[in-house]
Formats: sequence, structure tokens, C-alpha cells
Amino acid sequence: MVTPADLKYTKSDEWVKVDGTIGTIGITDYAQEQLSDVVFFEAIVSVGDQVMKETEIATVESVKAAATVSSPIAGEVIEINEGLADAPEIINSDPYGKGWMIKVQIKDPAALNNLMSSDAYDTYCQGRSH
Repeated sequence: MVTPADLKYTKSDEWVKVDGTIGTIGITDYAQEQLSDVVFFEAIVSVGDQVMKETEIATVESVKAAATVSSPIAGEVIEINEGLADAPEIINSDPYGKGWMIKVQIKDPAALNNLMSSDAYDTYCQGRSH
């Protein structure tokens, strides 16, 4: 399982990468492994929407299950990875790169301190039953 050190993580298996005031959001390597082969992605927010922490922002379906993706932070949606609709398998092959889902303009950067570091997320995942 890969957990890049420059990202912040949630207990619901989302990650956020911060670049200035922009937060890029996706699901973790752990989450995509649990889902198995992702066959469908749909953003359920639009550019310009305001999202709160834990707002559902996307739906992901695999051959095994369906899952909702929630925003780890509050902000305004500024971009959606439209390419995932045609190639949702990218979420499996590159969850932290080309498999990003939504970008938001972060409303409260201090709220990032409430998210887990990569070490804390690793420990959290190890404590879950496999």
C-alpha cells in the first residue's frame, strides 16, 4: 500500500494534496485495492459548487462494490477530472496521480490540520481487518 508523505488523509479513505490554496482530492491506494477493478466514476458536484467537509462529491463503482467519495475539506469546486468518466480504471493504476477526482479552492487551510498524516493513515489502515 502506498501513502505519499506529502498528502493528508481521512478515515473514509480520501486524500488531499495541497498546492497553495488549491486542494486536489482522490481516493487512497487502500480504497482502490478494497474496491478492486473500478468500472465507473461520476462527479456529483459541478464547478462552482461550494462543498463542506464530508460533502459527497463523487460516486465510484467497481466489479465488487459502489462507494461514495466525500470531500475532506470545505471549498469551491474549481475542476473535475472529466477523463475518469471514460477511463475509470486510472483510479486503480494511478490513484495519487492521474486518478485525482476533484480540485477545490480551500476555504479554511487550518482545517487541514484535522486530517491524518501518511504515517497516521498507515497505522489506521493496519488496524483495520483485512
